[in-house]
Amino acid sequence: MRLKKSFVYTLVLTFCFLLLTFNYSWAASGEAKHYTDLQLPPLPEVKLPKYERYVMSNGMVVYLMEDHELPLVSGTAAIRTGDRFEPAEKVGLAQFVGTVMRTGGTKEHTPDQLNELLEARAAEVETGIGESMGTANFQSLSEDLESVFGLYAEVLRTPVFAPEKLELAKTQESGSISRRNDSPDEIAQREFKKLVYGKTSPYARITEFTTLSNITRDDLVKFYNSYFYPNNMILGIAGDFDSQKMKSLIQAKFGDWKPSPTPIKPQLPEVSQASSGGVYFVNQPQLTQSNVLIGHLGGQFNSPDYAALDVLNGVLNGFGGRLFNEVRSRQGLAYSVYGYWNPKFDFPGMFIAGGQTRSDATVQFVKAIQTEIKRLQSEPVPANELAFAKDSTLNSFVFNFQDPAQTLSRLIRYEYYGYPADFLFTYRKQVEATTIADVQKVAQKYLKPDNLVTLVVGNQTAINPPLSQLATKVTPIDVTIPSPTATSQS
Repeated sequence: MRLKKSFVYTLVLTFCFLLLTFNYSWAASGEAKHYTDLQLPPLPEVKLPKYERYVMSNGMVVYLMEDHELPLVSGTAAIRTGDRFEPAEKVGLAQFVGTVMRTGGTKEHTPDQLNELLEARAAEVETGIGESMGTANFQSLSEDLESVFGLYAEVLRTPVFAPEKLELAKTQESGSISRRNDSPDEIAQREFKKLVYGKTSPYARITEFTTLSNITRDDLVKFYNSYFYPNNMILGIAGDFDSQKMKSLIQAKFGDWKPSPTPIKPQLPEVSQASSGGVYFVNQPQLTQSNVLIGHLGGQFNSPDYAALDVLNGVLNGFGGRLFNEVRSRQGLAYSVYGYWNPKFDFPGMFIAGGQTRSDATVQFVKAIQTEIKRLQSEPVPANELAFAKDSTLNSFVFNFQDPAQTLSRLIRYEYYGYPADFLFTYRKQVEATTIADVQKVAQKYLKPDNLVTLVVGNQTAINPPLSQLATKVTPIDVTIPSPTATSQS
């Protein structure tokens, strides 16, 4: 034992001697460079992997993209639906359709059987319905593709919407409603949408106990039958498969699915800004900081100025952006701060800025963000800021195409919303061509300082100076959760 310790001590002493006597002159000979002086190679061109698109006789659009790097296959279906099409008195209906399609089992398999079969193969089948799209996804090992794809087809084609699973989903959502004021950030996001879009807008309305009680299993079946058919969906599959065999499998599982003779084409909800400016406040006495959101109605991806607006985002937002450098780092007013033009595919998004700050710095924080927004309009962006913003934008863009599944997802979204197939290539060229004048022009055209809605969620007594320094009228918002007025029915 003593010999062993002696050997260890000898090793340690030898190592220390080497550290003290080592010649570091080779490292000191090269002068350290600032990160802005580093020469980086140009970004690689975005290249689409080889893929095939075809349309089945029943109208289903199919994309196939082989990728044999890993023994995995993944698929996604985009269904033309969305919670924006559910009745106002049944908010939550589309969400339940998307949830219970998967949890409620199929005509061939009970929920437990379905779960067991998928778990035994380490596979996934998931469904959901969001704001403007329904989705159904699967992932499987290549060797289990046929069996997993069969279960996936069952979920899409023959869901039974088991009543007890609907009740479970409603109970879970009821719990979410009860807890929805626990997070100040969630309060801010929810109430800000209401201020911009209007509280009755499909893009801002929320589930309540009363809307849950109005939803029955028959409603789920009716909603499903209105939107889920082959000529209302796009199926994309990427991974380790043979395309010819995959086509045969798709034909076997979906080929006899009857198309709708009258595909539904619901009218998109109209959008206009509900509150044209103003300061609003949600009092949360327990908070030691303020959550702030500032913004107004925005635009869509198909705007001819979208690329320049994205570069404007790079000037304003993120590490190295003006808000971070000025409001957070120089003035020390924020725990976090951001600001960006956030478009949507087929309806106006929002321009939104904000963050978290100390209660006693709330007014100063809001004014600092307003100043940076106005400065974008009044002063040309320096060349170094433009270059940084364009590089940041293009870097993030390239990372959207790291693997075939990501690329396939983009192609499906572009077709789903009616965008040209070369949208991603024209976007990149437009970003590269964006000038100083372009950034100032879109800032002047699209940013509306007079229309900015300001929402603060914080502790009223701790906010000093008071919010009245921002506007003569500060409108309080009541976020009390309405009590249930009826029992849930299935």
